Amino acid sequence: MTTPQVFGEEIALPATLERSLRLVFHTARLPLRWSDCSATANFLSAYYAGLFEAEYSAAQTVDLTHSLAYLANELIENAVKFRAPGDVVVETGRHGGELILRLTNFIAPETAGAFRALLAELTAGDPGELLLERIEANAADETSSGSGLGILTLMNDYGIRFCWTFRPAPATDGAIHLETIARLPLPAA
Repeated sequence: MTTPQVFGEEIALPATLERSLRLVFHTARLPLRWSDCSATANFLSAYYAGLFEAEYSAAQTVDLTHSLAYLANELIENAVKFRAPGDVVVETGRHGGELILRLTNFIAPETAGAFRALLAELTAGDPGELLLERIEANAADETSSGSGLGILTLMNDYGIRFCWTFRPAPATDGAIHLETIARLPLPAA
């Protein structure tokens, strides 16, 4: 792979997002554990709750913070589970009527290949139909894993739109740079 490969809905984002926050996990200096995923997701949710309270009703704020926590936890867990050596960067901010979550990390080429194949399936059809198919397939095979249920749930139940970009990362012994952008719709003010 010499050129970027994109799955999902591309979006041009400004260099700096409105009301942005950037967290970097320097994994070479600090090990990244599973508990860090939920702690980070909860921190992001709590941080934005204060901003949401000023603009939205209490019910909307609860819905938004829950959605953000679930989204962030799902993406950070996947980055931790499937990462190759290198930093994991989590950025959030507003752009238009959406809250953007951008996550970047490195993955091994074989992991990238399997993930590309999964994304080709997940982005080819209706998320609701695919979600039902995957739930049924998982129920029939208890050893099934990596089915994309989390991503499909976020797409179908939360209206989140995704873009995944795979880029070669030559200085990393063949690792692939993965950028995941998730777009959470915000209510009309």
